Amino acid sequence: MARKAIFITGGGSGIGRAVARHFAGQGWFVGIADVNVQGIDETAALLPDGASSRHVMDVRDRDQWNAALDAFASASGGRLDVLFNNAGIGSGGQYLDMDPAEADRLIAINFGGVVNGVYCAMPLLRATPGSTILNTGSASGFYGVAGLAVYSATKFAVRGLTEALEIEFAKEGIKVRSLMPGFIDTPLLDQVSADSNEPARERLSAGGFEIAPVERVAEAAWEAVHGDRVHTPVGKMAKRMARIARWFPGLIMRQAKKIDRLGAVSGH
Repeated sequence: MARKAIFITGGGSGIGRAVARHFAGQGWFVGIADVNVQGIDETAALLPDGASSRHVMDVRDRDQWNAALDAFASASGGRLDVLFNNAGIGSGGQYLDMDPAEADRLIAINFGGVVNGVYCAMPLLRATPGSTILNTGSASGFYGVAGLAVYSATKFAVRGLTEALEIEFAKEGIKVRSLMPGFIDTPLLDQVSADSNEPARERLSAGGFEIAPVERVAEAAWEAVHGDRVHTPVGKMAKRMARIARWFPGLIMRQAKKIDRLGAVSGH
C-alpha cells in the first residue's frame, strides 16, 4: 500500500513548513507548493530523503494548480489523502487606508486560492478513500477584527466554505476541516503595517497577547485530520475567542477594540 500523501500550499515557510515536517515525520509523502522557490527548497531540505515533491505555483491560477497536482499525483502514486489549503497573506491597516488592489489580492489568495484548490483537487480526493480537505482559517474568522477587516472577511469565507462543504462532501466520503489559529510565531508577525513601524510581534507581546509556537499548529493539523471536529482553534486566544464569540459577543468586541488600539496585526 502506498504511503499516505498530503499536498500543502504555502509550504515554503511558517505553518506550511511545520505541517510538512510533522506529517513527513509520521511517514507521509509531502507535496510542497509555494510561490517562493527558495522557501520550497528550504522546507524540502528539512524532510527525509524521498519524502517530498516540489511545486512552484500561485494558488490564484487554476492552470498552475492542475499542473502541480498532476506532478504530485505522479510522485505520490496517485494518492491525495489531505489537501492542505494553507497559502495566505496577512495585510492589515484601517479599511479606508488599504489600497483596493491589495484588498483584491487578499481575497484572491486567502479565499480564491482555497476555492481553486478544492475544485482542482477533487478528482484525486475522490480517488483516495478517507481523504480530507484541511483549510487554514484564523481566530479572526470567529469575529471581525478592526484593522484586519478584509483579512478577517476572507477567513470568515474560509470558515463558511468549510462548514458547507463538510455537509456537501459527506456523501463523497471526504471530510472538510479547518484550523483556526490565533497569533502564531511565523514570519508574518515580523511585518509592520501602515499605521506603525513596530513589528506586530512586539506590539502583541506588549499588549499581553499569547504568541503560540508554530509546532502547535502542526500538531493541531494532525489532530484535525484524524478527529471529528470541523474547526480546530489553536492557542489560548483562539479557543477563548471561539467561546466568547458564541456566548458573549459584547466581550469579544471589547477584545477586538483592544487589538485595534495596538495597530493592525496579522493572525497567522
